[in-house]
Amino acid sequence: MNPIIDSVTRRIAKRSAQSRGDYLARMHAAASDGPVRGGLACSNLAHGFAACGATEKQALKGTVVPNIGIVTAYNDMLSAHQPFENYPAIIRRAAAERGAVAQVAGGVPAMCDGVTQGTDSMDLSLFSRDVIALSTAVALSHNMFDAVLCLGICDKIVPGLLIGALSFGHLPVVFVPGGPMVSGLGNKEKARIREEYAAGKIGRQELLEAESAAYHAPGTCTFYGTANSNQMLMEFMGLQLPGGSFVNPGTELRDLLTQDAVGTVLEATNLGDNYAPLADLLDEKAIVNGIVGLLATGGSTNHTIHLVAIAAAAGIQIDWQDFSDLSAAVPQLSRVYPNGSADVNHFHAAGGLGFLITDMLDNGLLHEDVKTILGPGLRNFCREPKVKGGKLDWRDVQKESLDADILRPCSNPFSSHGGLQLVTGNLGRAVIKVSAVDPAHHSITAPARVFHSQQAFVDAFNNDELEQDFVAVVCQQGPRANGMPELHKLTPYLGVLQNRGFKVALLTDGRMSGASGKVLAAIHLTPEAFAGGPIVKIRDGDLICIDAEKGILNLDGDGDFATRDVPHEVAAFQSGMGRELFAAFRERATGAEQGATLFGER
Repeated sequence: MNPIIDSVTRRIAKRSAQSRGDYLARMHAAASDGPVRGGLACSNLAHGFAACGATEKQALKGTVVPNIGIVTAYNDMLSAHQPFENYPAIIRRAAAERGAVAQVAGGVPAMCDGVTQGTDSMDLSLFSRDVIALSTAVALSHNMFDAVLCLGICDKIVPGLLIGALSFGHLPVVFVPGGPMVSGLGNKEKARIREEYAAGKIGRQELLEAESAAYHAPGTCTFYGTANSNQMLMEFMGLQLPGGSFVNPGTELRDLLTQDAVGTVLEATNLGDNYAPLADLLDEKAIVNGIVGLLATGGSTNHTIHLVAIAAAAGIQIDWQDFSDLSAAVPQLSRVYPNGSADVNHFHAAGGLGFLITDMLDNGLLHEDVKTILGPGLRNFCREPKVKGGKLDWRDVQKESLDADILRPCSNPFSSHGGLQLVTGNLGRAVIKVSAVDPAHHSITAPARVFHSQQAFVDAFNNDELEQDFVAVVCQQGPRANGMPELHKLTPYLGVLQNRGFKVALLTDGRMSGASGKVLAAIHLTPEAFAGGPIVKIRDGDLICIDAEKGILNLDGDGDFATRDVPHEVAAFQSGMGRELFAAFRERATGAEQGATLFGER
């Protein structure tokens, strides 16, 4: 085992001993000797199966037939979730064939950052994760279920489902994805056209045609943002069937994997001999495996928030120092847009997650001795599914990458560093994703230009006020101020300025998209402006130093910085587009490094 990974894991376990023990005690107390519905009063039970057919009603009256609760993020407006429409029917048939029952326990909201990016609606995005967790808990609170299938795929949905499911960690849980859309317009070309639009070289019609060619079919977006990082995490943490993350919707293999998820979760109930509750699977080693997978693949920075919140829901305490220390030990093994030009379909075809997990296990970069939905040992995930005679045929993964420009072994990495850097200094703590940033842009010392909204930045760009070296400081974007929206609207404009030869960077207490790329961005700055963080004291012209190589984040050369008054204009944007309904979330939210969640301690 890599000594750094082993040391960080031990550190996390020691730090979490009390909280993890308390969590497991709660889950063991919640477990029962059989279906919990057996303890329901007759009236309660009758309500629980009133809409079922006669056969299902008869089965659910007893305590020997398992019942699967389906928690689904289905809606047919969003491409990633539209494929889930037919999943309940597939699951019910598969359950019946195995002598079990399945019911849709409830639905959770699923919003798309791709639709809301750059609008007021983005202020609800991060908090939707905790709403999803609450909705999952409501769905499972009926006490009718012996196992759970979670149907989710995108940015906040999978973390929210997992946080909610961990409150019912005495049940076995399997995650069931929908898969990515088939490849459309290439990501590099899409980025180029966005920058041309930002520079005023093309109009809205040309931009819309390009976007429609990129996002054109059912399934997730094909770049390696937060949604597809979610799928990677579920495999690396042993909670989703191997090789299934990037199988396209509407295919025979996709349906067979969904059916197999039913059999997998049924084998793990406490009605049999292989009881495998979620609480036992998601331990410190599984969390570290997830972080290592994130680093090796150059995944979304959003998971420096989500993984903290997920771990806390399982009684495990992690922080950004853990991410940074692990990043120093984990090589970057894949290049998928925004870290390269390929999409996840190309990555999957080159060998995908199965190849990575196998090679990383062989090189001591992952904990093999973990429990998974397929039983003990992460080696269970060193195989991939194929279709043979209308059935799943599990095979060993290929031993070599089929495209070294996309996927490489540990012996020939793209970089020796995982591409995530913690920066600290007199401005606080922030994270930087350097895997997509040219080394020439890994550090900057330049004057600050302070903005309180994305639109203010765009207006300054359109007025030709930004033709210079500078650090764009966008503050009042943290969880307590306005829900911590992504600031992806800034990406093409900053890219244009960098292409013109200016040294530019971003510093913010908000987030960037999982597709953030070539511009240096110190994000998730904590403490945030609304909580009195030093970012609120930065003024135009202050010299800002961001050095991703040395881990430095400072305001340089001003001795009175610490004693400056907080500007009177510090305020939050907290109404309109439903934002007024989330006042309690903003008041309760923890800092970014604590998961930006209303469930934690402030």
